[in-house]
Amino acid sequence: MVRTGGASVAAGPTLAVVAREAGVSVPTASKVVNGREDVAPETRRRVTEALDRLGYVRRPRFDAAKTPGLVDLVVHSLDTSWSGAVLHGVEAAAHDAGLEVVVSAGLTRTRGGRPERGWLDKLTARGSSGVLFNLAELTPSQYAWLEQHRIPFVMIDPVLEPPPGVVSVGAANWQGGVTATEHLLALGHERVAVIAGHQRKMCSTARVAGYRSALASAGVRHRPEYVRHAGFDEGVAHRRMLELLDLPEPPTAVFVCSDRMALGVYEALAERGLSVPDDMSVIGFDDLPEARWIAPALTTVRQPLSEMAATALRLLVRMMDGDRPESTRTELSTRLVERSSTAGPRGLPC
Repeated sequence: MVRTGGASVAAGPTLAVVAREAGVSVPTASKVVNGREDVAPETRRRVTEALDRLGYVRRPRFDAAKTPGLVDLVVHSLDTSWSGAVLHGVEAAAHDAGLEVVVSAGLTRTRGGRPERGWLDKLTARGSSGVLFNLAELTPSQYAWLEQHRIPFVMIDPVLEPPPGVVSVGAANWQGGVTATEHLLALGHERVAVIAGHQRKMCSTARVAGYRSALASAGVRHRPEYVRHAGFDEGVAHRRMLELLDLPEPPTAVFVCSDRMALGVYEALAERGLSVPDDMSVIGFDDLPEARWIAPALTTVRQPLSEMAATALRLLVRMMDGDRPESTRTELSTRLVERSSTAGPRGLPC
């Protein structure tokens, strides 16, 4: 028995007891407790089961009475206005919740097929209470590590469909694709192309599906040659627009699945001496600051990035308090923002 503040409580098992129960050395058991990945899966399983069976308590490495609660935010990069909007939403919601945020960029990538463990080790060392992942593509071992250490986490706009039970927040991408395409159809366009992101990314496939659904509902023929993928890369979008212009029957309007890619589309059109929207109507997706800065200002579908991030933080706080959300997927609505880059078709040469 140990005595704390005058009250006697039962002491938990030591790491040595856990190691003996799992049939491993104390250093190996310590690696599992501290989130090290240089442990064989079967060994990790035995140690984790022993930890649970014996009721071993992983002690925090910080003084919770003196240190504000910490959450980690892992973003794809820090050099885009997208990331700025996400950071703004997380920071505001964290301030309201009395939390501090540690930001890491690009730390979920893999090298040589093996996941980097640096950010996992730092997460354990900091004693963070939860993690937000933005545009992250986690490996199975990283998901397993988070589950084994009982660290709550929420995905913001995950790249791929998360495993069952993983909580995520995103935008209504399918409806956004429908809205963008319906806007162009309502202006009188029938030759409507789409420049999408990655073929396998959740948001990209949903936006293209919305585009196709809107065409079908309007009775407009779907043309496979009008569907191009540019991986959300501005330079690739530039090339894809040139390819569309070189078709025997080029489009008169294009739905570009990100505002950043729309910048490349504008450049391609300018190279060919074509103007927006007189020769080509262009509609984007995101409503980043760039959409207002370029000329003509870009009509786009707004997805509420800051609101998505704030919602994810609030869900994470609930999970940190032991409250499991009723639904694992939360989608926030998108809306059309009309500016100056779309108009009726005006006879682009075929």
